Amino acid sequence: MIYNLVARLKSHVVSALCAVFAMLLAVSSASAAGPHIAVDLKSSRIISHDQAFQKWYPASLTKLMTAYVTFREIKSGRLRLDSTVVMSRNATSEPASKMYFSAGTQFSIDSALKYIMVKSANDVAVALAEAVGGSESNFITMMNREAKRLGMSSSRFINPHGLPGSGQYTTARDMALLGVALRKEFPRYKSYFALEGFSTGKKKYTNYNILLGRYSGADGMKTGFICASGFNLVGSATRNGRTIISVVLGAKSQGERADLAATLLQAGMKGKKTNSTLKSLKAYGANRNQLANIRGKICTKEARAARYDGRDVDGKIVLKSPYLKSMARNAKLVSAPYTKASSTKTSGGTKLSQIKNIPIPVPRPN
Repeated sequence: MIYNLVARLKSHVVSALCAVFAMLLAVSSASAAGPHIAVDLKSSRIISHDQAFQKWYPASLTKLMTAYVTFREIKSGRLRLDSTVVMSRNATSEPASKMYFSAGTQFSIDSALKYIMVKSANDVAVALAEAVGGSESNFITMMNREAKRLGMSSSRFINPHGLPGSGQYTTARDMALLGVALRKEFPRYKSYFALEGFSTGKKKYTNYNILLGRYSGADGMKTGFICASGFNLVGSATRNGRTIISVVLGAKSQGERADLAATLLQAGMKGKKTNSTLKSLKAYGANRNQLANIRGKICTKEARAARYDGRDVDGKIVLKSPYLKSMARNAKLVSAPYTKASSTKTSGGTKLSQIKNIPIPVPRPN
């Protein structure tokens, strides 16, 4: 009996040590990958951070600010989730990722949010910006105004989708601030960040955020990728009333960013924390004001081959984190309808195909 008891105790100790070792190893890998931070939503207490003030290309994490500005306008009463967005010629010219809607196609703000959160559609991000701000340029002004108000002191946006350009940058700390603001100010809209996928009829799209359905309690938020930034992810999870938000920038692959985000989330769930909050954390890093560009590490032939080697024989991403489980079911899809320009008329009988060439309204200058 004593022998069995000792054996069981040894087994528990070994398991605990293995779990601790796995977490330490993964956190070490996170530091090597690029900037990261994890924070408790309720208290804004930081769990861990590294290079949190290093300027980085946000890529499609930018669309979190696009959603934030949209939610603010809905809250003001000026817009509603069922307000109409019309695809403009300007919006159709954006590069992929996109929905490839023709000019004049109509959809609701509700559908637009699904398109940008799941498919990360750049064309829809511009069309939504035009609908919310009156023009794309005015919407960008709104984005930067909100960033300043939130205290995102090392962020600047030049478009609503995140494609690279001069003057567009953020930091892990600023993205954590934005994630916290979205969840605290707009709890009724948190489901947009947890969408596993959507359908537009016959076509189905699934989320690039592979935490969803694989990490216990995962409920958001957004992925991003361009060659200059690597693989970015703002992730969130809720368990037993506690919500943790993690930010990973500059990972080498989809799998790596999910593995590292899961480790950061797990540390928060286990109660790990520092004495700093997002507001009290002092800026650090000798090169923090120099915008990082890791294209040479991400988009080489060798780097692409290494990412493919991280897949199994069926082409599926192999996840290394002990906190991520394979999804044994199909992704849950929601409906996100739209109306083609060629088959729809307005209330006055005008065809949308006639509308598509009307210039976008621009606010009158002061």
